[in-house]
Amino acid sequence: MLVGDLYAFQDLLTDEEAATVHRVREFLSAEVVPIANEYWARAEFPSHLIKQFAGLGLAGVERSSLVDGWLALEMGRADASMATFYGVHAGLAMGSIQECGSPEQKERWLPSMASFDRVGAFALTEPTGGSDVAAGLRTTARREGDTWVLNGRKRWIGNATFADLIVVWARDEADDQVKGFVVEKDTPGFTAVKIENKIALRIVQNADIELSGVRVPESDRLQLGRSFKDTARVLRATRAGVAWQAVGLMIAAYEIALAYAGERKQFGRPIAQFQLVQDLLVRMAGNVTASLGMCVRLAQLQDAGVYKDEHSALAKAYCTTRMREVVGWARELLAGNGIVLDYDIGRFVADAEALYSYEGTREINSLIVGRAITGHGAFV
Repeated sequence: MLVGDLYAFQDLLTDEEAATVHRVREFLSAEVVPIANEYWARAEFPSHLIKQFAGLGLAGVERSSLVDGWLALEMGRADASMATFYGVHAGLAMGSIQECGSPEQKERWLPSMASFDRVGAFALTEPTGGSDVAAGLRTTARREGDTWVLNGRKRWIGNATFADLIVVWARDEADDQVKGFVVEKDTPGFTAVKIENKIALRIVQNADIELSGVRVPESDRLQLGRSFKDTARVLRATRAGVAWQAVGLMIAAYEIALAYAGERKQFGRPIAQFQLVQDLLVRMAGNVTASLGMCVRLAQLQDAGVYKDEHSALAKAYCTTRMREVVGWARELLAGNGIVLDYDIGRFVADAEALYSYEGTREINSLIVGRAITGHGAFV
């Protein structure tokens, strides 16, 4: 059991599901946690882990949303960057093909992606727009016979420097609708340049993408992706995954802070004996428990087939906000040791900023929920 799971939510898993989670936890503890700070400091991706992820047999496997969520939690608890790598590949890229691809396209792409023989990326965000992407998407697609010509730019595209298949969302010049296209990395006119000088998720290889006359056959257009509403279906599911990742990150911060409080001595006794330190730890535990409870209920709604946009939007907004508080309190408890990589908390504080912002900002997700509960849209 996790120290941070005070209400024993993991007991909701079956024995078989718990065994899967434990196997992944052991892998992450042995292979990811020991090298995370080193690769984070160098802003490099541990490519040797890709095949090891494949060996876990996670991608492309049909599971309950509760198990999927818990796996996202475990990855977030180990390292937010590797959680993001997996989420982009198995969630956004594979999810786009699963949701919007034809049966033939699923058969053609998903098996090799499930085995990590081909890594995926998801290109939606653009340099001039983020939250307004539904209406403000500027990358264009023009049909010429059985070929589409893509032009535009994308920014903050995770995995894009080494991905084999990139799901690109572009606006059809003919009907003004957003459509999805699977672009192979060596396609002429496609370039991806790593974004440097990041202070968060430094292991993730985010890229600026340039699409200049990129020609994509009609057979590589996602056949069931006919408008941004279809794109939004993908985001609704992956947004829930980010909430779980945030819970994992705050559990890790809480566990480190709790252990540190028991070991660190001031005035001749462990700081865990001080009232204000205990207050910090209890606030952290409360945030973890409330957020985990929300994610568990969200997973149950997903599995029942009744969850809506506002459910995942609220979870993403709430859990990432609580995560920010938890990592900040952990940094406070560790004092100066909280700003170095040695204790992991410095990395958590930085990485939390990225989770807080991507997959919809708190403000945008709040407006999604606000529209649902009031019946009035307040988007500009």
